[in-house]
Amino acid sequence: MQVIPVIDIRNGAVVRALAGRRSDYRPLVTPLARSIAPLDVARGLMSLHAFEALYIADLDAIEGRGDNRSAILRISEAFPKTRLWIDAGAADGTQAQEQLARWSGDVVLGSESFVDLDALGPLCANARILLSLDFQGERFLGDGALYENAAAWPQRVIAMTLARVGAGEGPDVSRLAEIAARAGGRDIFVAGGVRNLDDLACLEAAGAAGALVASALHDARLTGADLARITEK
Repeated sequence: MQVIPVIDIRNGAVVRALAGRRSDYRPLVTPLARSIAPLDVARGLMSLHAFEALYIADLDAIEGRGDNRSAILRISEAFPKTRLWIDAGAADGTQAQEQLARWSGDVVLGSESFVDLDALGPLCANARILLSLDFQGERFLGDGALYENAAAWPQRVIAMTLARVGAGEGPDVSRLAEIAARAGGRDIFVAGGVRNLDDLACLEAAGAAGALVASALHDARLTGADLARITEK
């Protein structure tokens, strides 16, 4: 099973996400890094475990208030063998193609932001594209046609349950099952709610290819030994 740490960047610093309520996000407090500069946080995470990938959310780009390209580039240069999954709020095919050209890593299309359904199929044929299916409670964030048309999804899909992000409520296993039933053998990654090793084991048993995690790492509820155990099976 793959574990992917999440780095949420706003105004050049890492913040701690809480239930998808971006107005409530606060500067990250973590024992893993000497500062909340994105590169310092990335170094702290990589010192905990040799993660294969890091998920980076550029909140300013997602919200249409500038971007954090330079911070993301520094992480990419510091860890060239680590795959970056970058969500920078692509809204259409043109923006997604620009991001594919800009970064060597992978581009995440969030259903909350992406509205160009005509471009979805051609984009998702690209192995560097991931689709995040974003939910706030029971409400799907995005065009319902995107959720219904699973045939157009890429190979890797994120089940993003925003209400559980940073809330310590455990992952939404029923949402995983619902999306997996539609996904036709695609790789499903769960985001939101992971508290500890038991939660990761539960998701693995339920068929998840991996999980996106942040709070449990910074709160030391997932240790390096835990990560080695779950990822090396």
